[in-house]
Amino acid sequence: MIDPKASASGNLADKRIDLMLIADMVDSGTRVLDIGCGEGELLELLVERRQADGRGLELSQRGVNACVARGLSVVQGNADTDLSYYPDNGFDTVILSQTLQATQRPRDVLSEMARIGQRLIVSIPNFGHWRVRTNLLLQGRMPETNALSTSWYETANIHLCTLLDFTELCDTLDLKVERCITLNNGRARKIAGAPGVWQNLTAEQAVFVLNRG
Repeated sequence: MIDPKASASGNLADKRIDLMLIADMVDSGTRVLDIGCGEGELLELLVERRQADGRGLELSQRGVNACVARGLSVVQGNADTDLSYYPDNGFDTVILSQTLQATQRPRDVLSEMARIGQRLIVSIPNFGHWRVRTNLLLQGRMPETNALSTSWYETANIHLCTLLDFTELCDTLDLKVERCITLNNGRARKIAGAPGVWQNLTAEQAVFVLNRG
């Protein structure tokens, strides 16, 4: 997957275009929780450009230290175990960027996010992309693509899914896909509602905006 801890300085749009897209989806002046916030690239964008009341949760001490150095309000914690400490409807928007596939219990994490926030923004790499399918079919090996760039023995990803798998999970949790932005080779495509079979084949990753049903 794209390195979720890549620096936002300099060529942010080249390294994490999804961060820019997510920032544009957040209403100004709202309460935001960024789960798995890394070194605070997105959270800093939200605070500076959207005047958000931003909070972060990050597993690594290094990431927390980097966030604090940026002047951000971030605590150390695990998305799999620590979301239960947050109150119901405590945030307007809860964000999980390129992190769901690295959690132990994705369904529980998404369910807790829905309890905490009125609106969810989730970005994931797409294991249904045509290059992934081709590599598995023709070479019989775990694929490496722009969105899945780490070798199988080094990746933090443990629950990879396709875009259709993710939307099915949303249906199970009564979460409505308000809109979706698919990304392929740095190009973004906006979709009203959930992605379909074509997007599941052609998108390297996607950003979902979800509402409770």
